[in-house]
Amino acid sequence: MNQVKINLIEAEKKAAFLFDKISSNGLITPGKSEKQLNSEIFNLAYELFGIKKYWHKRIVRAGKNTLKPYKENPEDLIIKEDDILFIDFGPIFDQWEADYGRTYVLGTNKHKLKLKKDISIAWKECKDFYESKDYITGAELYKYAEEIALKHGWKFGGEIAGHLIGHFPHEKLENEDKTNYVHPDNKVDMRAPDKKGNQRDWILEIHFIDENMQIGGFYEQLLTC
Repeated sequence: MNQVKINLIEAEKKAAFLFDKISSNGLITPGKSEKQLNSEIFNLAYELFGIKKYWHKRIVRAGKNTLKPYKENPEDLIIKEDDILFIDFGPIFDQWEADYGRTYVLGTNKHKLKLKKDISIAWKECKDFYESKDYITGAELYKYAEEIALKHGWKFGGEIAGHLIGHFPHEKLENEDKTNYVHPDNKVDMRAPDKKGNQRDWILEIHFIDENMQIGGFYEQLLTC
């Protein structure tokens, strides 16, 4: 395993620890706004790791906002008693990027709990599909993620199913260059090296939604590890 991958895995371990602390510290409670929770997580990350730098906007989305893809900026909602919400943070640890996302369910709603379970299963199914191929494009992996969503009874809610990750600041992820994303227009082998001949590392993200119930779930972490 090369040093880049070791550093990315270590960064993700710290992100996972941060998310564990979000739960164990009881930060996710009804009556709190998304922005308030976002700020509290930011402060917790600073307390644990001394970090203030994130390579993408910090996302906390609850209720109907869980339907929204990354690029949107919906209204600030208050977390409800029986809510579903997801957190998507991209912290930078010692100049190495992490990108981690998890879904949380307050209460006992079976449909929401199924969604939370299904996205974690689907993430593993997509990873297994990726690893089963010697050659796979971003478009092929995205199509498979859509099929997996339907298999579980959901709709895939993201415009992408992942993206490149690396050392900060890595090559800027330009929206018009779809080869940086797990996207329907990315026809390039995901295992192809970058312009400098280096191996590229990827994040896999799963976003399932139910438009009728107005809920969504999100699960994200390092694919190439």
